[in-house]
Amino acid sequence: MLKISKLLPIAAFIAFNSYTVPVFSQTVSVGELNGQMNYIPTAVPFLTIDPESRGGALGDAGVATSQDVNSMHWNPAKYAFIQNNSGIAVSYSPWLRNLGISDIDLAYLTGYLRISKDQVIASSFRYFSLGQLTFTDNVGNTLKTANPNEFAFDAGYSRLFSEHFSGAVAFRYIRSDLGQGTQVEGVDVIAGQSFAADIAAYYNKAIKLGDKNGKLALGLDISNMGNKMYYTADQKTKDFIPTNLRLGVAVSADLDEYNSMTVTMDFNKLLVPTPPIYYTTKGGQDSVDLNNNPVIQSGKNPNVSVLTGMIQSFYDAPGGFQEELQEITYSIGAEYWYRKQFALRTGYFHEAASKGNRKYATFGVGLKLNVIGFDFSYLVANEANPLANTLRFTISLDFDALRKQKST
Repeated sequence: MLKISKLLPIAAFIAFNSYTVPVFSQTVSVGELNGQMNYIPTAVPFLTIDPESRGGALGDAGVATSQDVNSMHWNPAKYAFIQNNSGIAVSYSPWLRNLGISDIDLAYLTGYLRISKDQVIASSFRYFSLGQLTFTDNVGNTLKTANPNEFAFDAGYSRLFSEHFSGAVAFRYIRSDLGQGTQVEGVDVIAGQSFAADIAAYYNKAIKLGDKNGKLALGLDISNMGNKMYYTADQKTKDFIPTNLRLGVAVSADLDEYNSMTVTMDFNKLLVPTPPIYYTTKGGQDSVDLNNNPVIQSGKNPNVSVLTGMIQSFYDAPGGFQEELQEITYSIGAEYWYRKQFALRTGYFHEAASKGNRKYATFGVGLKLNVIGFDFSYLVANEANPLANTLRFTISLDFDALRKQKST
């Protein structure tokens, strides 16, 4: 029979990197944990991938940058400040091209519509194809060939509450079909499903930077608050989806009539329980209590409700406060615009070695014409990164400009 445990690491590797989780023995102290791998596993990690090119060129930062058609992923509250009445964009990210794999990719479609002076609705669809996989049983016999995939559809509502502040909510349906009708130990593998919600806030205000006009923006987004996901019909194993807290700041300045610059920084933390350290036997197996539950040496029980897990995620790391700090990733980005038509972008993303060790630099350009816009991004990292040396692109369409063009 196919082992579903083999499918989840495949999806996780395709979405991020290949990780190795060490087996902690009874002699490992909390202090010795620092520097060892203890990443936080979740289902559907594709939800945390930046699906569009502007943020991708800024080191995966975007919660506080200026509003655009792709704000749904970063911070839907930004839509309330958008100047135009409607727009749409499509993005494409090839996956693992540096390894010669040609059938794995991420596609993203998003759009928005202003329904009143203070209100905007938006929606997006994200599709992640894992390519063609061959499923085998325990002895290597081929069971079937299929194309596992995952997708998410969401809709959001953004409202302006004051001249400088807006808020938003979004609701999301998630489906992850990895097993494609196979079985695990006689139990049917089914498509995982979840319903989730986001809440977001955005603040911006004009400021003076010396003799230059500028703007300060702050952003907050808590995404993917939803039920756990299971992949077998008996529902014995349930996994958290990647509930995420994103905070950011952006400062922009008009250098002169034609040139402007923005510097931004994002902080991210998964609101999901950190795996604890368990006591183990001399043979390397988990020690269990009378109820056959593993005995925790350090950390907290991860088998809790979604709400408890979100709260617990701030203090449950077995390595203490130092490990909690290591769970925060940060992104730094800079964006230069000439005449609001041509953009140059760069950024850097950093993750602690014990939490996945993703570190990479990004670059990109943007071109905005009357009706259509183009954005491209390029990621520079080691070969283990699925986006290393890969060009991503986004094409956006401004319906307001299109209507004006047709009327002239």
